[in-house]
Amino acid sequence: MKIEIWSDIVCPFCYIGKRRIENALKNHPHADKIEVEWKSFLLNPDMVSDPNKKNVEYLAEIKGWSLEQAKQITQQVVDMAAQEGLEYNMDIAVVANPKDAHRVIQYAKTLGKGDAMKERFLKAYFTEGKNIADFDTITALAVEVGLDADKVKEVLESGEYADKIQYDIYESQQLGVRGVPFFVLDGKYGISGAQHPDVFKDTLDKAWSNYAKENSPLEMVNSASGDACDIDGEC
Repeated sequence: MKIEIWSDIVCPFCYIGKRRIENALKNHPHADKIEVEWKSFLLNPDMVSDPNKKNVEYLAEIKGWSLEQAKQITQQVVDMAAQEGLEYNMDIAVVANPKDAHRVIQYAKTLGKGDAMKERFLKAYFTEGKNIADFDTITALAVEVGLDADKVKEVLESGEYADKIQYDIYESQQLGVRGVPFFVLDGKYGISGAQHPDVFKDTLDKAWSNYAKENSPLEMVNSASGDACDIDGEC
C-alpha cells in the first residue's frame, strides 16, 4: 500500500504531520508493506529568500500582525511540535525559499533516500535555523544523508527536477488540495492537515483493511474441487 504526502519544508505543521503519520506506522502491524512517498508543494513559490530576516518577522509582515502577536502564535506551534518530540527554534528560523531543496528531495527519491532528505531539511530549518535556500548548505545536508556532493551540485545548478515539483503540484490541484500537509492513503483516503494522532491511526487502519481485502487471494466458494484439467495435462 502507498501513502502519498504533499508537504512543504517551511511548513511547521508538515513536520508535525510527518511525526504523526510515522508514529501511526510505527504501531501498525503491516508497516513493512506500506510505502511512503513525499510529494512537493510550495506554499509561497515566489518567496524571496532573506537569511538576514527571521521567519517570525516575515510572518508578521505578510499577516499584518505585530511582532508580539506573531511570536505568540508561533509559540503555540512550538508547543504543539514539542508534544511530538520536535524542537522548534522559531526565533532563529530564517526566510528561505525551499524550491531548490525540494528539487534535491526529488533527486534523493530516485536513490531511495527521499524520506531521509526530507527529515534532514525539516530539522535544519526548524531546529537549526539553517538557510535551506543556500546551495552550499543544501549540498552539505544532502551529503549527510548519503548523497554525492558533485551530483547534488549538478542538480542545483542545472535546475533539474523542477518538472517533478510542478507535476506534484499539478496532482495536488487535481485532488483539490488547498493546504499542507495532505495525506492520501491507498489513493482513496485523505487527511488534510496535522490532525489528531487518532485520526492518523484510524484512517491508516481503515485504508489497510480495504487494501488487504482488495488484494487478498481469491475466496473459494466451495472447499471441494470440481471437474478440471490441471497444468500437467491431466483431465
